[in-house]
Amino acid sequence: MYLDVIDLKAFYDNRLGRIASRLIGGRIRRQWPKTVGDRILGIGYATPYLAQLGANAERCLAFMPAAQGIVGWPSDRPNTAALVRDDMLPLDGGSIDRVLAVHCLEHAENAHDTLRDVWRVLAPGGRLLIVVPNRAGMWARAERTPFGHGRPFSRGQLTRLMRETRFEPLGWSTSLAMPPIKARFVVHNGGNWERIGSRIWPRVSGVLIVEATKLEHQRVEARAKKLRLRPVLSPTIAPNAGLRLRTLV
Repeated sequence: MYLDVIDLKAFYDNRLGRIASRLIGGRIRRQWPKTVGDRILGIGYATPYLAQLGANAERCLAFMPAAQGIVGWPSDRPNTAALVRDDMLPLDGGSIDRVLAVHCLEHAENAHDTLRDVWRVLAPGGRLLIVVPNRAGMWARAERTPFGHGRPFSRGQLTRLMRETRFEPLGWSTSLAMPPIKARFVVHNGGNWERIGSRIWPRVSGVLIVEATKLEHQRVEARAKKLRLRPVLSPTIAPNAGLRLRTLV
């Protein structure tokens, strides 16, 4: 179940949310350093991360699930946010170059259906960037943050989900190595926590970030079948007992 958009906005407006968006946003920009002329879609609650990605893009849309609610975005330009069903996106097939999914898959009623429709709207060779709570991380247990709600993922679970929906993982990273607390000394040193934690304890970082590409052809595994030939009709031998031959004279 999706969090209410009011709670999401409140988190990103506070001190812990601002440092989280800065750390995750830095990872996203390393994955996608150039988006000039691209058509970008953010799905879930991706607006804290879309501003820099969309600066030189052809267009940048923010789709927010109906169960979550919507806030207008951006604040200084004409609105490009829309309220949608996450498994029935109001876009033509192949119309988007890049999709950023944040606060999305962990809340979706059916993550398979959501990703299948993302696959539909992506152009051939399009890229998908997913940010989800790490099942082994501290943030997945912190209910005072959005990452402590919904269904967290392990790397293996996310890989299977992508391959079942015709995406191929290209690269992995993590973020939020700092503990999910608002203490000033922790927040002010968030960058140091990130640098140290990404090297020493990456497996327990708060979120997993994976970039994937759209596969054009679904791989089908051929399964050999052994055929057994069986006669449809088998001859029936009549019993000899009581059988007499009569000769007509």
